[in-house]
Amino acid sequence: MDSSPLDPPQPVCRAHKFGGSSLADAARIRHVADLLLADDAARQIAVTSAMQGTTNALVALGETATAGGDWQDALDALRQRHRDTARALLEQPDAVLARIDALCGELADLLQATSLLRQPGRTALERIHGMGEVLSTTLLHAHLLERGGDYALLDAREVLVVRHTDLGAVVDWDASAALLADWRARHPQPRVNVTGYVARDEHGLPTTLGRNGSDYSAAIFASLFATDELHIWSDVDGVLSADPRIVPEAVPLAAMSYREACELAYFGAKVIHPQTMTPAIARGLPILMRNTFRPEFPGTRIDAVGDRSSGPVKGLTLGSNLALVCLEGAGLIGVPGTAERVFAALHAAHISVVMISQGSSEHSICCVVHEREATAARDALREAFARELAGAQVQGVTMLAGISVLAAVGDGMAGTPGVAAQMFEALARARVNIRAIAQGASERNISVAINSSDATRALRAVHASFWLSPQTIALAVIGPGKVGSALLDQLQAALPRLRERHNIDLRLRALASRSSLWLCEHGDASDWRTRMQAAPSADGLDQLATHLLDAHLPHAVVIDCSASDSVAQRYPDWLATGIHVITPNKQAGAGPLARYEAIRAAKAKSGARFRYEATVGAGLPVISTLRDLLDTGDELLAIEGIFSGTLAWLFNMYDGSKPFSTLVREAHALGYTEPDPRDDLSGTDVARKLVILARESGMPLSLADVQVESLVPETLRGADRDDFMAGLETLDAPMRTRLDAARANGCVLRYVARLERDGKASVALRELPVDHAFAHLRLTDNCVSFTTRRYCDNPLVVQGPGAGPEVTAAGVFSDLLRLAAALGAKL
Repeated sequence: MDSSPLDPPQPVCRAHKFGGSSLADAARIRHVADLLLADDAARQIAVTSAMQGTTNALVALGETATAGGDWQDALDALRQRHRDTARALLEQPDAVLARIDALCGELADLLQATSLLRQPGRTALERIHGMGEVLSTTLLHAHLLERGGDYALLDAREVLVVRHTDLGAVVDWDASAALLADWRARHPQPRVNVTGYVARDEHGLPTTLGRNGSDYSAAIFASLFATDELHIWSDVDGVLSADPRIVPEAVPLAAMSYREACELAYFGAKVIHPQTMTPAIARGLPILMRNTFRPEFPGTRIDAVGDRSSGPVKGLTLGSNLALVCLEGAGLIGVPGTAERVFAALHAAHISVVMISQGSSEHSICCVVHEREATAARDALREAFARELAGAQVQGVTMLAGISVLAAVGDGMAGTPGVAAQMFEALARARVNIRAIAQGASERNISVAINSSDATRALRAVHASFWLSPQTIALAVIGPGKVGSALLDQLQAALPRLRERHNIDLRLRALASRSSLWLCEHGDASDWRTRMQAAPSADGLDQLATHLLDAHLPHAVVIDCSASDSVAQRYPDWLATGIHVITPNKQAGAGPLARYEAIRAAKAKSGARFRYEATVGAGLPVISTLRDLLDTGDELLAIEGIFSGTLAWLFNMYDGSKPFSTLVREAHALGYTEPDPRDDLSGTDVARKLVILARESGMPLSLADVQVESLVPETLRGADRDDFMAGLETLDAPMRTRLDAARANGCVLRYVARLERDGKASVALRELPVDHAFAHLRLTDNCVSFTTRRYCDNPLVVQGPGAGPEVTAAGVFSDLLRLAAALGAKL
């Protein structure tokens, strides 16, 4: 089939670079050969690194020889490894075995001389360090020839001329091109195997290009051979949006620009060494980062254009083992040349500056340096500014170790408002303090210095905030009873949809009951019931909170589905550490006022959220409606409501055809009441809900301030549960009297809570007209009426099912999703 004129032209010449691999040595070389022989380019250049671990072994050999140690056994092991590979790889290995012996003999001579001199020159050590690439390329070339490939073998030391400067190895392009032209005249094969990493200096002596030099070699030879593309092969699917060891959800990037790649690589991202970019940028050479184990995957294309169709932030990277050195003083303000003196002092001390931050007031200059150089940097600045320190013009030079730099990179950041705000907001929500900030005028990089202890959480939070990965939330659920169980089942059912549609990843990391505590590492709660049966006894909720925070996930949430006062007692501490709390437990909102105020203060200080919609009306939007009224400037005049689904059912059903005691037993059998129905009939639960609404309205009300009419006869209040159930008939006569009186007045009986604007609160059985909103409720419906300045003639009414595990769990789940949205999820 003919190609379309719109299809990109097939490369005439393609360059490849292969690094180390997790495969065994011979298997790796076979795999590389498979990829090379499958390449349909007319001409091909293949640059090869040493076999995995070989360069480190050669460096260790040089160090051992320099120290006068015994290096022979290690060299023999290295020789044997390459000989074993040749035998496993080649049908006719003799010539290659001889070549390996010769190269290792050369190594032995160099090591012997090094051992005698004890102070070897750079040339000798670099000849030792570069021998791995020569050995591996020799093996690959021989294998390709045996498989019918038409390949020449180029030792880069024959043609590549470099000189070493402070900026690294600099190529002498003219000299290298001339030597290559001469070499090509003698080796015209269309395909060439090239040794990576090694070169020659301006004097013709062997040298290396430094660490990551094979990538640089590949870009150099791709340029010298005028290839159309450079493919760099590794064991990952191209360039990822973040380090997958820290952010497992990191995604491969389809394309990026040279500038984006350089910015990411500068801070240590596993992209490509910035030096490698130089030849590619000069020629506009596309670089493709590919996976040797998935050659069908296109990988990441790095070129001049990149990919502007994606979001503003392309990727994130994290630099660690850094320190912050700051020069501060009022005497620096407006003084020309201060920054120059800082950088001159650090340059003289041979200290590399990773990041610079200076406020517009010029009161301070902060530099991020490598931690190993921090003390030297501080001392250099103290010496350079000794006169100003003595004269108190400079207040001090401080050093703070344990710093990491988080950088957000993307060409799309330029001219896009709000990128910095989005990044800083994500860090604030994840409770990460920023020590210093830097952004260049190009706007394609925003870097922040943070404490290393916060680095993992910070990277995950920012990565999720730009929707490069799901918004991940670590959950702990306390109380897997009726409501807790319903919530866990709802979570399990909704998780796939939340991940797919809304990019939310909810991970259950802890589950606690009265007697058991289950701690989960990976958040898979599909079999939580089985796990809880086998879970060890609880060691206390301190362990739960520690485990929740140890995950370094950006956000942690405790969902308390218990009715425990002792659990509510822990809310202030959890909120203070940045753990969000969601609960249907009324003990916090209606408990001691001092504790309630401590909860509010803790959440205000830490920024953690405390959500409790399900404490009043289960899944009904009662609290949020009240909050909306007040936040929009309305004035509350009164709240009136039926807050008990149990009592709503009882009085909806009580028409005199059955004794009241019979209805109580029926409600108990249906699960509408608490195990002890007195918990409902006493009115205390309704009073707690009224206190919660009063406090939400700004009234400092306590439970003791509420006038409560209990429906439990005085004689049964102190009895045990069985005696109470046996004596329920005591309720019948008084209730019948109340019902008859209400009917005589044309009314119905309803158990109503009422809050006045002056703070007067009451809970009682009331007679209501038959046309009242509360007179026509369905079964367990709750109904809340808000009378406000805006809704004074016709109150705002919220009505619906206000009891039951499913609807209560749904209310808790809704709070969780609202929290996720506040944390940056797209809902």
